[in-house]
Amino acid sequence: MLVAIVFLGIFAGNVQTIGAQEHETEETGVSSAHGNESEEKGSEKLNPGEFIFDHIKDAHEWHIMTIGHTHVSIPLPVIIYSKNKGLNIFMSSKFKHGTATYKGFRLETEGENKNKIFEEDGTKPIDISITKNIVALLVSAFLLLLIFLSIGKRYRKDPLAPPRGIQAWIEPVAIMITDDIIKPSIGPKYERYTPYLLSLFFFIWINNMMGLIPIPPGGANLTGNIAVTGTLAILTLLITTFSGNKNYWKHIFNTPGVPWWLKLPIPIMPLVEFVGLFTKPFALMVRLFANITAGHIMVMAFIMLIYIFAQMSTGLAYGISVVSISFNVFLTFLELLVAFIQAFIFVFLSSIYIGLAVTEHHHEEHQTEHA
Repeated sequence: MLVAIVFLGIFAGNVQTIGAQEHETEETGVSSAHGNESEEKGSEKLNPGEFIFDHIKDAHEWHIMTIGHTHVSIPLPVIIYSKNKGLNIFMSSKFKHGTATYKGFRLETEGENKNKIFEEDGTKPIDISITKNIVALLVSAFLLLLIFLSIGKRYRKDPLAPPRGIQAWIEPVAIMITDDIIKPSIGPKYERYTPYLLSLFFFIWINNMMGLIPIPPGGANLTGNIAVTGTLAILTLLITTFSGNKNYWKHIFNTPGVPWWLKLPIPIMPLVEFVGLFTKPFALMVRLFANITAGHIMVMAFIMLIYIFAQMSTGLAYGISVVSISFNVFLTFLELLVAFIQAFIFVFLSSIYIGLAVTEHHHEEHQTEHA
């Protein structure tokens, strides 16, 4: 929380720079051709929408702040393969702001292809760069391995020892997810799917939490990336599909208790059930993506109020910065709750989908016993 307040303070501190630039432009902007250029630059209005989406999207560098015309960022490795130039590896700092061209490659700085790399002839190379989201993914994976390998080592060393340290925080959460979600939803076969579902929960939770930290390696919008949430949803879809028993597929293609005219000659219900196979993971994907992205947009929107009012008056900007920081502190506490809830819901729904696929129908079980 203290880090977030300091980060917002840095943004508020930049207001004075913006106000000074505007004041300087008003005084010197009409005397010469050079002055005319300065006036045009000074009169450029800040685009809040573009600013916000630039900060929540993936990028080839880790942008921290902009002071005046100086961009403070951490460069990341650019790895691209081109048929004409082969494999090229260099740091993203080679793409300087304003002249984003290096070794015949161009980093688009505006338009619909912003932050994408092209060759000079317009050809798009294969881009496998280490972007901001990939760094966040690697860091979170490392943290998960570090936490759970150390806890597992402690259990193997002394299984009856009382939990302590990080183990005392993780164990109650893992037991709650297992006993209150996974076991009731899946039934007797829950142990087979518990490792995946617990890994899913802690992966989403830790990345949601890291997204709230405003300084690297936090601040990346990993779980607000549709490709990441889509991949997690596809994993649930694959596990559900390949775990489905005879009863599961029977309910999809020959739903019991449904009038025959909804099955033949036009298979309305089978089509509805089949489409449901894909709408369920789609809902998982969109729910996580939308909630996390919306939270980041709200935080950035309150920060942007400082800059918007700075264009009107420096004093007014300092006043609104107090309101902005207060709302952001409140939103940070709210986002801490949302980070847990969204991980909880994702695993809860995944457990239900898997449970529907593996649970045997009680009537069929009784028939098997009598036989």
